[in-house]
Amino acid sequence: MGVGETIGLIHDGDSVTLSGVSMVRAPMAFVKEIVKAKRKELSIIDREPGIDFDILIGAGAVKRVRFAMLGLELLGLAPNFRRAAEQGEIEYLETTCGAITNGLRAGAMGMPFVPVKGIIGTDLLPLHEKKGTWRVIDDPFSGEKIVAVKAIIPDVAVIHVQKADKFGNASIEGARFEDVYKAKSAKTLIITAEEIVDTKYFVGHPERNTIPYFYTAAVVHVPKGAYPTACYNYYPPDYGFVKNYVSMCRAGRFDEFIERWLRGEEDEN
Repeated sequence: MGVGETIGLIHDGDSVTLSGVSMVRAPMAFVKEIVKAKRKELSIIDREPGIDFDILIGAGAVKRVRFAMLGLELLGLAPNFRRAAEQGEIEYLETTCGAITNGLRAGAMGMPFVPVKGIIGTDLLPLHEKKGTWRVIDDPFSGEKIVAVKAIIPDVAVIHVQKADKFGNASIEGARFEDVYKAKSAKTLIITAEEIVDTKYFVGHPERNTIPYFYTAAVVHVPKGAYPTACYNYYPPDYGFVKNYVSMCRAGRFDEFIERWLRGEEDEN
């Protein structure tokens, strides 16, 4: 499908997770389509998102965000997220990296929860118990207290990969982060890919089939679809782009940035 066609698979109010971590392999071309389509009330979930989440928040597409860290690495905190959180414009739920990972793992395995250690004693525990996302239980073998992290099952996952075929087999090169769990836990999976390859590629290299076709609802060919974040073996992150983005946000020029970005004027020359 074309990237514009797939936006019909995301609806107002959906819970959405996106691929990558921070400045690596975020599905930025699809983020642009979400903004163009003016989707609203989204619940976005990820372990360490970055500019992708920040743009969606700034564009008014987000009702709530669940995250372990939302920032721009050496360029500091995500400016739109910080402003929206401080001004009460969005709901936010801070979590831990391990909890997000294992919540998605539970969803991928079809399990109601996964037990996690290392959270008891933190201020996050009562917060999540109140929200119904974690619960302290007794280990049935040792009697030890342990935290059960409820399965995370997003309505939609958008995963950017290096290679895919037309059936939805997809190959992630380099670090996969939680992307396989995201793909397998989501109700609807959209794959965006740098290259569309013949299925013979996966027949000849079955070990490279990171995400099998039967999880996939749609495949989109989007070269440089992760830009300005990195896509391993294809291009590095463009920190100049992100630095300019931060400067415009801090100067109150986010709307100008969005207008130029949607027209392609803020993309790489």
